Amino acid sequence: MLNNWLKTTLLMAAIVALFGAVGMAIGGAQGMLIALAVGGAMNLFAYWNSDKMVLRMYNAREVDAASGGAFYALVADLARRARLPMPRVYIIDEDQPNAFATGRNPEHAAVAATTGILGLLNEREIRGVMAHELAHVKNRDILTSTLAATVAGAISTLAQFGMFFGGGRDGERPNPVAQIAIMILAPLAAMLIQMAISRAREYGADRGGAEISGDPEALASALKKIEAYARGTPMNAAEMHPETAQMMIVNPLSGGDLQGLFRTHPATEERVRRLLELARRGV
Repeated sequence: MLNNWLKTTLLMAAIVALFGAVGMAIGGAQGMLIALAVGGAMNLFAYWNSDKMVLRMYNAREVDAASGGAFYALVADLARRARLPMPRVYIIDEDQPNAFATGRNPEHAAVAATTGILGLLNEREIRGVMAHELAHVKNRDILTSTLAATVAGAISTLAQFGMFFGGGRDGERPNPVAQIAIMILAPLAAMLIQMAISRAREYGADRGGAEISGDPEALASALKKIEAYARGTPMNAAEMHPETAQMMIVNPLSGGDLQGLFRTHPATEERVRRLLELARRGV
């Protein structure tokens, strides 16, 4: 767990350093502050309202102890084990097996699962999946991803600022070749770092979920099943809103991720390997 947090911290430091370098190169100190303000305002709004927005995108329906039955009771038990406030619980009428957590903090959290995942997995595997989602809540990963998105968005804003207004540091005439390179490469680099942060947080949630449920093998089994079925079962809401893909426990997009750097999720095979290693060590 410490290794994942250290990796996330270093990646966050890298994206902030990239923002500073790009800001000074394209817009100077003033341009850098404007871009950060714009990006921060947009993502602050998203931070406070993202749960409502995402749940609405997926037509999620909230359930309670009466309507949610065994699934609601399972989430309630895991929340107690994790020492978390009871999150709101939602079900999404989609055939693709998947799940996600949202909310700005543990006191305003929500977890959602598709009808596909509830029909595919057994109770033990569902516990593993929902423990993973509650680990995201406990680790405040929504905050981490929002901060990363703020800086990445600010870098893209700076690149656009330089493209349309010429940029230049403190009135100096910029090198046009260097300027074009920055405009193209800086947003790409920011996106790659943001994706790396997302992958690191997935590993952290896998481990945290294994600790909450006490059953790493159940989550490993669930991930293998979800990966196999999700590939052949499109999720229309995710295809319409691909920016939400990183929230899911497994990539929901039919096109899949590009290999390596462009993955929004770690390779499922590696996640399973790490979980089985935790099981062997009795975690």
